[in-house]
Amino acid sequence: MDRIVRFALAPLLLAQALRTRKTALILPEAAGPRAGQAGTGPRLRLLVLGDSSAAGVGVDHQDQALSGHLVRALSTDFSVEWQLLASTGATSSDALSVLPQATPLDVAVLALGVNDVTRLTSPQRFVHHQRQLLQGLRDRGARLICVTAIPPMGEFPLLPNPLRWTLGRHASRLQQMRAAHLADFAGYHPLDFDLPPDPALMPEDGFHPGPEVYRLWAQTAAQTIRTHWTK
Repeated sequence: MDRIVRFALAPLLLAQALRTRKTALILPEAAGPRAGQAGTGPRLRLLVLGDSSAAGVGVDHQDQALSGHLVRALSTDFSVEWQLLASTGATSSDALSVLPQATPLDVAVLALGVNDVTRLTSPQRFVHHQRQLLQGLRDRGARLICVTAIPPMGEFPLLPNPLRWTLGRHASRLQQMRAAHLADFAGYHPLDFDLPPDPALMPEDGFHPGPEVYRLWAQTAAQTIRTHWTK
């Protein structure tokens, strides 16, 4: 049904997508280091891998972004050796291509899916790339892989309808397919955190996380890691 609707609305959806891309406010990735060490205690090698949200778009510095909050939270219990591999526009396929840059790791936090949605990647192709990614992380030593849910794009204030509705439906479909086909993958743990659809929690671009979302996201990830990580 979704494909039929998308086909019928194709001219309007294309026009809205082009207009949104042309007029959208482009925010930079957060400044700051993308690797380091913090804390004392048992060694924990951490990788944050993903797209513009993982890269900290929406805040000024990595200290305010996912990686900064997460490393601080974990450094109270671990000696965290961390690395951030993230770039604006990255899809699951793009993440596969940068995976060889990853240093040996214990835990990975993934933030991917939004760009798969905007490019209308098929659910089958999305799941295939995600499975390859999970296996690649396992091959590099990861025994715990925290996979962030695709955000509810049907609530993004930047997007006009029916483009918003269309992308929201596709995001839900990719999320459901991933959960159905990858939930039994060794080490896989979903990161789901409920936030109200409040534009005040987003920066001025109406698309990326704001400071409070990054803090809550990192808090959820840190709690998941503490609960499931065993040396």
